[in-house]
Amino acid sequence: MNILLVCSAGMSTSLLVTKMEKSAKEQSKNYKIWAVPEAEAANHIPNADVVLIGPQMRFWKNDAKKIAQPYNIPVDVIDTVAYGMNDGPAIVEFAEKLVNKE
Repeated sequence: MNILLVCSAGMSTSLLVTKMEKSAKEQSKNYKIWAVPEAEAANHIPNADVVLIGPQMRFWKNDAKKIAQPYNIPVDVIDTVAYGMNDGPAIVEFAEKLVNKE
């Protein structure tokens, strides 16, 4: 699965990406997880299976959905608590549920 994280500058999610990669690896899941700033997201969305938006960017969710819609890619905002705690396992699980719901 390809999980794209989007935040305002692409930097606040870098630690989260590391935690998510560790969690996926521990579960023997071969996931590609990367983060980009909102300004670059449209170029990356077609390569994703799911788009997760940092809580500070929740206002951008409708725009992201419009970009992802032609590709049938689910988009949602990461839970604020999970994001703040860098809870990689919880966010990987959230991404999986979004993809499996489609």
